[in-house]
Amino acid sequence: MTTEQAANYQYDPFDVTKVWLHKDFPLIQVGKLVLNKNPINYFAEVEQIAFDVAHLIPGIEPSPDRMLQGRLFNYGDTHRYRLGVNSSQLPVNSPFRVRNFSRDGYSTIDSQGGAPNYHPNSFGGPESDVRAKALSPVLPIRGHAARYDNGDNDNFRQARLLYERVLTPQERGRLIVNVVDWLRRANTIIQERAIKNFAQVNADFGRLIREGIQAKAQAHSDLSD
Repeated sequence: MTTEQAANYQYDPFDVTKVWLHKDFPLIQVGKLVLNKNPINYFAEVEQIAFDVAHLIPGIEPSPDRMLQGRLFNYGDTHRYRLGVNSSQLPVNSPFRVRNFSRDGYSTIDSQGGAPNYHPNSFGGPESDVRAKALSPVLPIRGHAARYDNGDNDNFRQARLLYERVLTPQERGRLIVNVVDWLRRANTIIQERAIKNFAQVNADFGRLIREGIQAKAQAHSDLSD
């Protein structure tokens, strides 16, 4: 999706409650992840791993997705709190051929031989990768910053596509059973509000949920009698 397509799409493509329709934007395979072994030391290789969405290579840039924008700093901040300021030096997190300006601090493993931690320097310190700037797309920003209510968004079209065109009859049946099993435990105000939402997705969807709740209530009443 280009920035021009994003600006003119039928809904905000960076709304985390929406998906990009595959008929408009088919998936593009970029690689394969092969899982061929289990960790030898679960704590060292799994519990201490520190995934960070801010770790990007030149040419890959974050989108304006507000959830992602928050995670860009929250993930790293969480790992620094959880594992310490030098968590990136742990073997499971350490980049190949580390060259940066991080030195010392709590739980230091490798201070890169005490190399200077300032830029520029005359001792082979890391240099900025010119590709990072050359490959970074220009993202146009426009509009007004203000408080607004986005409650008038189209909140049902994609759910309707999922229910009517993606799910099989068997899957729809299991979905209804699951919704009924939990929604029947709520009070009637919550039940009515939820059924109204489900009915806006698909009228039969809402009707079947209502009938399912009523059937459960009747069965419970019969047992009580």
